[in-house]
Amino acid sequence: PLYKETPFISILTKKPRDMDNKFHFFHYLHFFLLLSSSCFSLVAFSWIPYNENKNYEGSSDLVNLEYHMGPVLSSPIKLYVIWYGHWNPSHQATIRDFLNSFSSSSYAPHPSVADWWHTVRLYTDQTGQNISTISLSGEFFDFKYSQGKYLSRLSMQYVIKNAVRSYRESIPLNYKNGVYLVLTSYDVQVQEFCRAVCGFHYFTFPSILGVTVPYAWVGSSGKQCPGFCAYPFAWPKNSGKPPPNTRNGGNNLMGAPNGDPGVDGMISVIAHELAEVSSNPLVNAWYAGDNPISPTEIADLCLGVYGTGAGGGYVGQVYKDFRGNGFNLHGVKGRKFLVQWVWNPLRRRCFGPNAMD
Repeated sequence: PLYKETPFISILTKKPRDMDNKFHFFHYLHFFLLLSSSCFSLVAFSWIPYNENKNYEGSSDLVNLEYHMGPVLSSPIKLYVIWYGHWNPSHQATIRDFLNSFSSSSYAPHPSVADWWHTVRLYTDQTGQNISTISLSGEFFDFKYSQGKYLSRLSMQYVIKNAVRSYRESIPLNYKNGVYLVLTSYDVQVQEFCRAVCGFHYFTFPSILGVTVPYAWVGSSGKQCPGFCAYPFAWPKNSGKPPPNTRNGGNNLMGAPNGDPGVDGMISVIAHELAEVSSNPLVNAWYAGDNPISPTEIADLCLGVYGTGAGGGYVGQVYKDFRGNGFNLHGVKGRKFLVQWVWNPLRRRCFGPNAMD
């Protein structure tokens, strides 16, 4: 029941006062996990077809986003990426530059990826500790497909186990403040990928990895389902063209700022997952709705919103590069990205640093 998935457009350390608190927290988490394991098959879907998106670009008193007293990721987050399968080096470079752009010390013009993360960092736990910074801290290349070319939800945890226990250049098993991001290549099929989800986040079972650590998975949709997971650079089959709108130049597809719809769409899903894994790690922190099995989290509230005025299939007011490709954030090395907004708890609306109001 604790699966949180990022479909279409697109757990978890409370900052302890000392080391003992960290161990207590994870013992509590292990107990919580055992209670929920009998319901492992239940999942929480949040996919909404592009032509039925319900977003909250403007302020709304109808959005009942509440804090449920659970932890947020308030210790400096160390992100470890596992590249699963056969990857194009240029695609890896694009994603790597995006992840390196989260650091406030990385220079990028405003509005930047680091500026976007500032909205996520507004969320706090019950002690008043804000969500912390995030930095890319290690990578592992599973080019031999250690778990095969079809992955279930459970086998994803064995991918992580292989990465931290490999004899060749393994990444550390960081149970204090580590988050693991599994990225699968174009030729890897994942359970329900392209049918219902583009990504999800969860945490490992101590029976598999020995400890509980948060992780997320995002798949590369470029060849399998760009129309499902690479919005707005591609549209679903048989959906027709995007709705006509003079504000975005009619009904033309938006160009991908880094040249590949699958990778550029994947980046927005990664951002979505990182925002939600940080603000609602145990599905008992920040979410809207009355059902914790199917929570509406801070990124879910803003599906399809990339700029001011978004709605009805229109992404909002975004910038255009010299090729006419859309973007709303600057990154390192002159990179540009199009990333969906998240809910701002102070403004009570979806918000991004490229907002016009």
